[in-house]
Amino acid sequence: MEQLVVRLGANPEEPIHWIVWSSQQDEIIASGELPDATQLATLADRAGRRPICALVPTSDILLKWVELPAKAGRKAIAAIPFILEEEISGDISQQFFALGPKDGNKQAVAVVNKEKLRSWLNIIEQAGLACDQLIPDVLALPIADKDAWSILALGEQLLVRKDDWAGLQGERDWLIQAINHLARQHAKQTEQALLVNDYSATDLANIENLEVSVKPLELPMKVLAQGVKSATFNLLQGEYKINNKVGGQWKKWRLAAVLAVIALFTTLIDKSLEQNRLNAQLSTLKVQVSSEYKRAFPNAGAYRDLKTTMTRQMKTLEQGGGGASMLIMLSQLEPAFAASQVKPQTMRFDGIRAELRLQVVASNFDALDKFKRQAEAQGFTVEQGSINQKDNQVIGSLSIRS
Repeated sequence: MEQLVVRLGANPEEPIHWIVWSSQQDEIIASGELPDATQLATLADRAGRRPICALVPTSDILLKWVELPAKAGRKAIAAIPFILEEEISGDISQQFFALGPKDGNKQAVAVVNKEKLRSWLNIIEQAGLACDQLIPDVLALPIADKDAWSILALGEQLLVRKDDWAGLQGERDWLIQAINHLARQHAKQTEQALLVNDYSATDLANIENLEVSVKPLELPMKVLAQGVKSATFNLLQGEYKINNKVGGQWKKWRLAAVLAVIALFTTLIDKSLEQNRLNAQLSTLKVQVSSEYKRAFPNAGAYRDLKTTMTRQMKTLEQGGGGASMLIMLSQLEPAFAASQVKPQTMRFDGIRAELRLQVVASNFDALDKFKRQAEAQGFTVEQGSINQKDNQVIGSLSIRS
């Protein structure tokens, strides 16, 4: 089985150590160190479909044994936060209590601030990863002898496991002083040296009352990855329990999939609105076309197919004696209409005589006379009929022959 193990820092600015390790072949597939949490996303491809275990600093976690009454039930377990209240700084409602192994009437408990736990989970999620297990880092150290401590150097920090459910973690210089103090206390109490298994060639020469057993030197993250294999504890329980394991690949593409669905629905809505708008415009145009047709051909009567009817009417208009056509005549008269600003009100076409009879409106008599001269200059014969003046306009009848 291959697994990605990452060791997070106490804050996002601290380095992150990682390893992809095969427990079956007992070999390192890849490993490295990231400068800070912002680079964690670069491990998404490394993770693939492999399970992910995150180790977190034990300095942010309180590991305690709680003595429970015999045959303790759920109520006794629920009272654990109040039993430990005096040993916890801050409001116990802001702490998360994860249950570890049980030894007789003693219950192992890991206490971590909820905000700190959420910050670790947010770092992992923002990197597009899905964590299966979250473990205090010292619990991944091996226990070769129950009477001996285990020590491992990881970067500038030391990890110390004292027993099944106790350990220390912190900066190397500070922790060396702490070990020195604890070794003296141990010697006073037992009159024996403190047994230590060293897994990383740590310089412990200046500490008295220590009996150091140097273990085979391995990559520190490999030692921790091997310990993860046998670790059964998981901080992700209760409200933080992973019910449905979501693979890293789905995490990676989930946002894109959601956005794609939203974009699809938005497009469909836009298309529907556009279709409704076009249908409304089409209905309006049909009404306008029908109105214009009836105005142009008031005696045409009802029709079924407007296109066919219009084609038939146009052919009728184009028929004229001597090869004349109403449409051709109007086209040729267009310059005269434009120059004189004379506007036709009604028109009739006599195809046999090739004669166009108009009732027109002009601004004055000169405009009407200008139209007549312009039309005659184009080869038409223009006869004026009755001419009247009304409301500062001149209304006259014209007969135009080709």
